[in-house]
Amino acid sequence: MSVAPAATTTERPARASLGQLVRYFLYLGTLGFGGPVALVGFMHRDLVERRRWVDEDEYRLGVALAQIMPGPLAAQLAIALGYFQRGVLGATAGGLAFVVPSFLMVVAISIAYRRFGGLWWMQALFYGIGAAVIAIIAIAAYKLARSTNKRDPLLWSVFAVLALATMVAEAELAEFFVVAGLVTLFVRARPTRGQALRAAAAALAVVAVIWLIERWFVKLTLGGEQVLLQILVFFTKAGAFVFGSGLAIVPFLHQGVVQQFGWLTEQQFIDAVAVAMITPGPVVITVVFIGYLAAGLLGAVAAAVGIFLPVYLFTVIPAPWFSRNRDNALLKAFVLGATSAATGAIAGAVVLLARRAIYDVPTAAVALISLGVLWRYKVPEPILVAAAGLVGLLAFSLGRT
Repeated sequence: MSVAPAATTTERPARASLGQLVRYFLYLGTLGFGGPVALVGFMHRDLVERRRWVDEDEYRLGVALAQIMPGPLAAQLAIALGYFQRGVLGATAGGLAFVVPSFLMVVAISIAYRRFGGLWWMQALFYGIGAAVIAIIAIAAYKLARSTNKRDPLLWSVFAVLALATMVAEAELAEFFVVAGLVTLFVRARPTRGQALRAAAAALAVVAVIWLIERWFVKLTLGGEQVLLQILVFFTKAGAFVFGSGLAIVPFLHQGVVQQFGWLTEQQFIDAVAVAMITPGPVVITVVFIGYLAAGLLGAVAAAVGIFLPVYLFTVIPAPWFSRNRDNALLKAFVLGATSAATGAIAGAVVLLARRAIYDVPTAAVALISLGVLWRYKVPEPILVAAAGLVGLLAFSLGRT
């Protein structure tokens, strides 16, 4: 028995041209604030609801692929949707368009940071922007969960379990996405015994790959004494380690960047995290800041190549199979469960991020006001971010005086 997603369309929408894809991802990479949670919500809003280049099934397929394969969620979803729309060329051009604007911004910030010996205003901006970002991602997470789960009790149950698991573990657990997909597959698609055994075997294989990446690959020591090679290898491991939100990479980066290699001090690493939050585009772009401080412009390039090459490969290699089988009832049911799990993990991540960004009365006020403004007036996110940044600068300026 096959079950179509709740938002089934009678015909597939017109696909975007390569130029339209590139222009959209350039825009998102330049003005898409809020980190992975907000960015996946923006892609749904812009590509599914407004432009109608992508249908719900294709979007969910992209989210499921991005969640069960290692790689930061937003960048991987952009590459996946680019592939589904325009093949390898679409994946490559869309991915580059999404990443390059924030890469250039972070390089510029890195140059200023090194020249002026630290930038106090980065922490000031983060003070205000961090709280406003919580409002942005909370609304994005709510809309994404509502559009995905609709009134389906099973999907909302999956959502709740993953939200709780993410909050308890303080990490997005890729194995749970696979389990959620299997549960939905068994309940909704009602596979035969042979189909069920094959699905379970495939799921076990994916979980085994995840386990190997997390327990073995990231512990490989390669690179010798060559700093650029060390940077390339370390960030390649980081790109293969991240599942779900790019924010999951922060503890891993801290261990390597500060404790193992000593490329950054504790304060510089804190500033690197601030750079990730105050710049648009994927959160993992902070590795460019780290690479620049460690080895200049070549270090920044090596870090970017290292972090995004696994993301690209882990998306493009399995994407043809996902694309060919997109109408398979079993895959549809699995994707539905995995996507619902993703919305739950995103909701859990919102709570975790809120605990870090909202810690006093001013940040709580900024978050609540931002939430009200976005809900009532639908102010464009870049304008809200700019206003919150000014609040942070004013607060820090008064504190310094």
